[in-house]
Amino acid sequence: MLSAANIFIKYGDRTLLDHINFTIGDKERIGLVGRNGAGKSTLLKVIAGNVRPDEGNIQRPTASTLGFLHQEMSIPKGKTVIDETMTAFDETKRIEKRLAEIHLELATRTDYESDAYMDLLNEMSDLDHHYHMLDGVNTQAEAEKILKGLGFKQNDFTRLTDEFSGGWQMRIELAKMLLQRPDFLLLDEPTNHLDIESILWLEEFLQNYEASVIVISHDKTFLDNVTKRTIEIELGKIYEYKANYSRYVELRTERREKMTAAANNQQKVIDQMERTISRFMAKATKTTLAQSMQKKLDKIDRIEIEDVDTSTMNIRFPEPPRSGVIVAEVKELSKSYGSLNVLNKVDLTIERGQRIAFVGQNGMGKTTLAKMIVNHLQPTSGEVKIGHNVHIGYYAQNQAEALDPKITLLETMENHSPPEMRTKLRNILGSFLFSGEDQDKKVSVLSGGERARLAMACLLLRPINLLVLDEPTNHLDMLSKEVLKMALMDFKGTLLVVSHDRDFLSEMADITVEFRDKKLYTYLGDINYFLEKRKLDNMRDVELATKAATSTNNGQAQQKILNSDERKNMQRHLSHAEKKVEQLEAKISDVESQMALPDFYQKPNSQKVLDEYAKMKAELEAAMTEWMEAQEALG
Repeated sequence: MLSAANIFIKYGDRTLLDHINFTIGDKERIGLVGRNGAGKSTLLKVIAGNVRPDEGNIQRPTASTLGFLHQEMSIPKGKTVIDETMTAFDETKRIEKRLAEIHLELATRTDYESDAYMDLLNEMSDLDHHYHMLDGVNTQAEAEKILKGLGFKQNDFTRLTDEFSGGWQMRIELAKMLLQRPDFLLLDEPTNHLDIESILWLEEFLQNYEASVIVISHDKTFLDNVTKRTIEIELGKIYEYKANYSRYVELRTERREKMTAAANNQQKVIDQMERTISRFMAKATKTTLAQSMQKKLDKIDRIEIEDVDTSTMNIRFPEPPRSGVIVAEVKELSKSYGSLNVLNKVDLTIERGQRIAFVGQNGMGKTTLAKMIVNHLQPTSGEVKIGHNVHIGYYAQNQAEALDPKITLLETMENHSPPEMRTKLRNILGSFLFSGEDQDKKVSVLSGGERARLAMACLLLRPINLLVLDEPTNHLDMLSKEVLKMALMDFKGTLLVVSHDRDFLSEMADITVEFRDKKLYTYLGDINYFLEKRKLDNMRDVELATKAATSTNNGQAQQKILNSDERKNMQRHLSHAEKKVEQLEAKISDVESQMALPDFYQKPNSQKVLDEYAKMKAELEAAMTEWMEAQEALG
């Protein structure tokens, strides 16, 4: 068990952690939550021993081990990925070396009855037991398994760590930590540099992890799937809930409502007592009674509603100008970086009003294609055509870091603003929680989350009808992410989002484009539909739902009985298949109307329309098959 006692930290006039206490038991799964700047990362550093509190202490068993993945980690250069990962087994190698020494010594000694000889045998037994506990026999295989789970390919193992970006180097550090299997595993934003597939793998790993995990994350779905206890930091205090994140939000609301009701009821009683005391004090015969009542009143333990930071951004995108039907068209596009080919002859058409999510493993070309669509990068071959009257707004993955640190927030806005918006800049900054003197601060003093808010504010200065966002939630806390999501749901233009945050993407996009093996794969549904469809494809559940769902027992067909989760997934799959059929039938009907015109075949683009028509007919047939398979599986 790990215990924190009376932890107090103060920076200048600000109390960050105000005499907090908690314990962490064996095999606990804890989510540490709170607004940006609340003290979450600082608390992890205190637990890890990297920061000494002004008061209080952390205690844990002497023999216990602790691993801490934080944002400032760096790895040595000059080693291959697999060699650096294998340094996680330094303890195993030390044991192997000592066991070899003991075996050599035992082979030459003959004092079999001596205490020294018995001590050597006992040491060998203890070391051998510890070696097998560390799974020392399978170190290489285990290292490769975890590296692959975190997204590395086999040919990456022999590449130098220097060749990888900071995000991929963070994965190497995470792999080392998971291989060491510490008794207390502290993870500060582990999903920030992971793609969806790696996040899913990490979730499963942590669910089966045989020790305690304390994690900070702004990924709601990740917290829900991994944690079973939530510790909230709010204005220096902590509040604990035996629940995952979503349930914590409900319990927190219920607790505050009950406390507010109890405080209101108590205040009514206090008000009544004070009125009675005032009346009695005015009468000499009841002075003693009044004094007695006053003593009772003084002893009442007043219910105090804790302070809570309820400040939120206010994002409202301007009404977008109307664009042409085709917003952007990608044709036969390829992109290579030297000898590395990322995209190979891909096609994509973005139509007015569509809401598209780019997903897939890191390095598959999501950001690359987004940059080419907004003309920040040129293709190696092929082309990107932007439609009529398209006004692009672009939030880059490193947008917050790209802001000029030497100028003020207001000057940053002025540099991005058209003349007619200059009078509104201070109000816009205020809506993004920058008010008063904050607006005259230098960008250099802002936190990552504050810089992200400032970069978002710059997007509201011009009307746009194609909004391209590349990982917009990386530095935002839960509340800010929710505010941004609601603003995007209300956005009337065309939306393209690159993200690995499943909760953020859920229900936002109606088309999901997966980047895989240099190609694009389009799914007519949101991220939940995509994940379910991929799972069905990967596990061949569609085939099981049709061929194996009706198994033969003594010559009689029996339909497979779906459990509640399988039925729920299949019903959602059915709903998306129906939507796909409806969309394709509507498009086919429009094309057939064009084909019915007398001069259709004289038009120069008639063959292109016919090719597209044949393609849609094939897609419709496939969608109908999906629908029938899902319908049959549901019975």
